[in-house]
Amino acid sequence: MKTFFNDLYKKANKGPWPLIITVGLMVIGSITVYQSPRSLGAFLTLMLCPMMIYFLKINTKVKIFMGLLLAIVIIPVLGIRNIFYLEVIFQMAVFAALALGLNIVIGMAGLLDLGYVAFYAVGAYSWAIFGSKQLSLLHSIPGAAPAGAEFSLSPSYFWLFLFLGVGLAALAGILLGLPVLRLRGDYLAIVTLGFGEVIRVLALNLDKPINLTNGPQGITPIQRPPLPPGFILEPIRSLLTPIVGHVPTDAEFYNVFFYLLALVVILIAIAVATRLEDSRIGRAWAAIREDETAAIAMGIPLVRMKLAAFAAGASFAGCMGVLYAANRTFVSPETFSFLQSIGVLTMVILGGLGSIPGVIFGAGAVVILNIQVLQNFSLYLSALRQSDAVIPIINFAWKDLSNQLDPAKYQKLVFGIILVVMMIFRPEGLIPAERRKRELVEDKE
Repeated sequence: MKTFFNDLYKKANKGPWPLIITVGLMVIGSITVYQSPRSLGAFLTLMLCPMMIYFLKINTKVKIFMGLLLAIVIIPVLGIRNIFYLEVIFQMAVFAALALGLNIVIGMAGLLDLGYVAFYAVGAYSWAIFGSKQLSLLHSIPGAAPAGAEFSLSPSYFWLFLFLGVGLAALAGILLGLPVLRLRGDYLAIVTLGFGEVIRVLALNLDKPINLTNGPQGITPIQRPPLPPGFILEPIRSLLTPIVGHVPTDAEFYNVFFYLLALVVILIAIAVATRLEDSRIGRAWAAIREDETAAIAMGIPLVRMKLAAFAAGASFAGCMGVLYAANRTFVSPETFSFLQSIGVLTMVILGGLGSIPGVIFGAGAVVILNIQVLQNFSLYLSALRQSDAVIPIINFAWKDLSNQLDPAKYQKLVFGIILVVMMIFRPEGLIPAERRKRELVEDKE
């Protein structure tokens, strides 16, 4: 079977076929999503386009043009027609950035971090506290907003906090790194897990004696940055109205705005991660990952390099935390649980440790499986329960099917099975890094 798919891939990757396949998928996916906005198959067809653009042998300039066309024109227009798709893609971008950051810590430097979501929380709460009315409520009862409470800062300060979130999360990464410099393996994982829980519990309990985080009730409303002025938006609104079938609202423009901003952050994160991987710092991280003792003997500053790994990985999460808080206009401690860290770790392992395109693909696959596939399957089963349909052979009525069998309730079980299967059949990940692939091949030999 593996040989069959390899031969098929080689045949499809010759001559004009790569371009024909990619353009065909893009056209079919765009048309089907436009005509059937709630079709899972249509959405998955469209999401295959970035993979085809990346994997197939197409001229680089054509790849760039097709990627820009898909990311800047097709997806925003289709997203305005069905805003749920844009929400899914925004979450894919957020988790891709988190996976890229965790990949620096685990995949490049070999430091197992189970509390990575703490840096995400640092970024989110930094803008949540200063970009809301929370500073006016420091001496109030949690959840009670007295009359006259005002926003602490102008929404334009969001742009400053994007950079402050990077700095604050990097500082938190250094603070985490300092006490764990001598730890390795399981001990390091336990301490980082504890750090993540400390941040979550602080967010949960810092509502008294000074109400800084509003405790379990979370902080809302959080300001969003202002949209571009009307003379820019109105022509776009007029142009899109006949295409999407209605007048785009400011809320829909905000969704497009956050999607494009997340895309910019992802591109910057990819550029930074790529440059770090090929730099002296990246090679030092690789040496530390393989053998700390040998790395020290070679003159690599172990303390500095470990702290740099924690800080670099945390900075991606801090930036996305600020973006998440502004997009949701609400943050609460439940968002930053230990399971979120495990979810990001799943994405990294699924895509391939140390592989930049791999972890991005892993993030996209997990988000689509979680939000689209399992949820749609649950909705489909729910519709069958409300009908009089019967399975012919066993004469079983769908309405008798228990609600406890909904696939959406077994997300963690599905992810666990996927990880077990991956570790058995493809431990290097779906898109493995070359170094990791060579290591596993040598181990098998």
